[in-house]
Amino acid sequence: MELTTAHSIELYRMTVIRTALKLYMNTGMKANSMYTPSNMLQAISNKSGKKYKKSKQGYAEALEDINAWLMMHHKQLNNEELPL
Repeated sequence: MELTTAHSIELYRMTVIRTALKLYMNTGMKANSMYTPSNMLQAISNKSGKKYKKSKQGYAEALEDINAWLMMHHKQLNNEELPL
């Protein structure tokens, strides 16, 4: 499938950020040099409107919020726009 709309591209981007945050939470590894904890929390903060602390609790809260955001926005996509 191709990512052809801005909405599907943003969904894919946030899915990648969610996966990178989970990797960091579980192992302490960064997916790449751009996905620092600060950058990931900022990207999620832009979607949720909340500020997150750089702590295990802050990461967990951000992960919950991005999961909820992704669930809500996946429902809005048509089947032909699904990124995966």
